[in-house]
Amino acid sequence: MMKIYRTQDKQLTRVDDMNEGAWICLTNPTDDEVRRVAATLDIEPADIVAATDPEESARISLEDGYTVIIVDIPVKVDGAGEGTYTTIPLGILLTQELIVTVCSTDTAVIGDFAACRVKGFSTRKKMRFVYQLLYRAATMYQQELRLIDRRRQAIEKNLAGELKDSDLMELHGLESTLVYFATSLRANATVLDRLTRYKRLEQYPDDRELLDDVIVEIRQAIEMTSIYRDDIKGTRELFSSILDNRLNNAMKYLTSITLLMAVPTVISGLYGMNVQSDGMPFANTTAGFAIVLGLTLALCVFAAWVLHKKHML
Repeated sequence: MMKIYRTQDKQLTRVDDMNEGAWICLTNPTDDEVRRVAATLDIEPADIVAATDPEESARISLEDGYTVIIVDIPVKVDGAGEGTYTTIPLGILLTQELIVTVCSTDTAVIGDFAACRVKGFSTRKKMRFVYQLLYRAATMYQQELRLIDRRRQAIEKNLAGELKDSDLMELHGLESTLVYFATSLRANATVLDRLTRYKRLEQYPDDRELLDDVIVEIRQAIEMTSIYRDDIKGTRELFSSILDNRLNNAMKYLTSITLLMAVPTVISGLYGMNVQSDGMPFANTTAGFAIVLGLTLALCVFAAWVLHKKHML
């Protein structure tokens, strides 16, 4: 899908022509749309299609007459649990006259600009638009990171109760998301660093302050990702320790019960041997069976008391 916008009298309007000062927004573009934009702006079609490849890495390249910028932005994984995200490429192509954005799906990063929810946005100020896109992407990373940490805290609260396999799988999904975020944020920081050194790209005086804000936000997102990864690692280790402790307690109780069960088993085994009854205690006594049972019970109680004193029961 292709939409063309232009800022006129500080208002964003939808237009049909690709003239100077326009913003061409491509969302999962068709082959016809790619060819039309490439032919009109003298851009290589491969540079447009590259942003729709989920395996494309973040980069910046100066081509003949235009600049290609590709950064990674976060998106929620369809059908996955809360806090499970991945990253996809967002392509930004700068020509002398206008700007083109390309993405494989409709994302909030682009949607905020199309809905005029970004202050000071103008399609004519291309570099400011790029920095605003990067700033919005960095803040989105931070929002998703906070959601991930809240979900981790919710899982951690269940540690005192019953541990479920689904909790462990969800924790693994959160950790995988943070790995994707860390990789993408470092790549975006590299792109931004190279972007600041290119003199070919025209910048307005106010853009420098916005650029500094973008750098701060990306660094903060990288720091948050590192902290939350350590937190999830600690939660996962706590999970493992609790499971091991519960297993040790279960084995301890089972061992104690086995020792208690061994007392009557040994006594009954001795009396069940095929020997003369004259040598067996209480064998010829009328209350012999009751006496043996009482002694067995007393021995079991004594063994249970000893095990309790040793904190094994």
